Amino acid sequence: MSNDETWKKEWILLEGHYDWLGEGRWSYTKCSDLFPVLRQELTNHNPRSEHAVVSTGTWSTGGSVPMAFLESRETGNVWAFQVEHNGAWRWEIGDNTVDGYFALSGPTSVNHSWMKDLGEGESFATVPASFVMGGDMQTTVEEMTKYRRIGRLVDESSAVSQVIFNDYMNTINGDPTTEKLLPLISSAAQVGCEVFVIDCGWYDDSGDWWPSVGEWKPSKTRFPGPRGIGEVIDAIKEAGMVPGLWLEPEVIGIKSPVAQELPDSAFFQRNGQRVVEQERYILDLRDESARRYLDGVVDRLIGDYGVQYFKMDYNVSPGAGTDYHADSVGDGLLGHNRAFLDWVDGLHRRYPKLILENCSSGGMREDFAQTSRFQVQSTSDQQDYRLYPVIAATAPLMVLPEQAASWAYPQAEMDAEQTAFNINTTFLGRFFLSGYINQMEEWQKNIIQQGIQAYREHVQPMIGESVPLWPLGLPSWDSAVVALGVKASQRTIVTVWARNAPETVKEVALFLPHLHGEGVQCRTIFPVGPAFDEWDAKWSEADSSLIVSIPHGMYASRSFELVEKGGETLLS
Repeated sequence: MSNDETWKKEWILLEGHYDWLGEGRWSYTKCSDLFPVLRQELTNHNPRSEHAVVSTGTWSTGGSVPMAFLESRETGNVWAFQVEHNGAWRWEIGDNTVDGYFALSGPTSVNHSWMKDLGEGESFATVPASFVMGGDMQTTVEEMTKYRRIGRLVDESSAVSQVIFNDYMNTINGDPTTEKLLPLISSAAQVGCEVFVIDCGWYDDSGDWWPSVGEWKPSKTRFPGPRGIGEVIDAIKEAGMVPGLWLEPEVIGIKSPVAQELPDSAFFQRNGQRVVEQERYILDLRDESARRYLDGVVDRLIGDYGVQYFKMDYNVSPGAGTDYHADSVGDGLLGHNRAFLDWVDGLHRRYPKLILENCSSGGMREDFAQTSRFQVQSTSDQQDYRLYPVIAATAPLMVLPEQAASWAYPQAEMDAEQTAFNINTTFLGRFFLSGYINQMEEWQKNIIQQGIQAYREHVQPMIGESVPLWPLGLPSWDSAVVALGVKASQRTIVTVWARNAPETVKEVALFLPHLHGEGVQCRTIFPVGPAFDEWDAKWSEADSSLIVSIPHGMYASRSFELVEKGGETLLS
């Protein structure tokens, strides 16, 4: 970084903090606050401390994230780094007297109970990592985004940012039936959805599905007709949508018959006993019988019902790992992590048009090892629409814009502004809708339909080549105004959320330095119409900023498109 103690004053660290329901909280820390001047050179020894960030178990982003940025306040240069692993990892920055350093790794002995014995002629490869450096934060984020897009291991040609409806969030909540789903399917198709996903519960006859999961056979009580769940899936297809199902493939409930059918070798074990986590056993995908079983499940659901989309969830984390057929519990966990990725790769080889969504209680596994293999990434389980914008706005730091599936879940009791606020939370990502649309009045359905049409017209054509930007900077969890933008070619789209802003906040300046001159055109693209007040938005040539008036005391949102003079525009 530099060649003396001055680096501590020059560099600042940006790191992310994730929790269940609270993903996407990023914060800056000055390196001088992490590493005070100790005069260790007088001892002829380097300091003995570091700033270390560690993740254990299988929730790779369950507390912190395997990525960070280091920004020079002197030159503006920014380093970005990421550990590309879906299990245990560690990164650190530190002081070695003459300079600063950062170091990245997979599982370690101290942090993760990892150890691997190598015999003569054997070798070991650690987990991959990547580094990017740019002249400023925006350039660095753009280069990391391009790297991730190039490094993806799935074919996107069959899954271009579709509009997805999922029946779970603030809607069916894991209690699907034929009676509940058929009206939803019809309404979802009417507003323009392209994929319809039946979330958890479709396999449960007992009413207590959590400890009984794993057989993945459709319930006969929830879907009592002669065709069972086939009636519902056929209705999805007949409505012109892609059918999807929820799976939690890596777990078997302790009450599932599969728990007795599979051998002990198929499960995580410690000290000769199966690991039990919240009434679930954890499949060990190093084991051939475990992989063969899951392949059979997927083959059956695709073959019998024509499922083309799987939402793959993961709601538990089994601790340090498994010591079965391993040199250490960390060694067993690493082997399973890699075997899981191999299994996903195998699904894509056998079903190249299959769409896979990565979900782990929301965004608990947003590492690049997984996001490079899944077309869709759930960003959170957050159920309060007022809190979600921060999660949606920061998601492109970890995943590609076209992957980021942030929930919109308008409810029938919401007014027009609340409905549009929900839609804008998913607007600059993979459109991800829930809510009882079939119970809404026509005016509310029309707002949702308008949002989907605006997404298809303005966002779908460009998001797959876009890079993200933050014209107000990265938000804090309680920011009154939040903004996210994406840009591609000569077009920029920015969404602004006002979250009960105080009267003192009358306008904000959206800094967009890549746009220049008098010829910048701006127009609101969603929501529009007589139900919505127009937000005054004026381009400031001198500041390269869009000055936007903000309402106070309410939750409201607008999406704007900006086009440079002579640039392509989809505005009409």
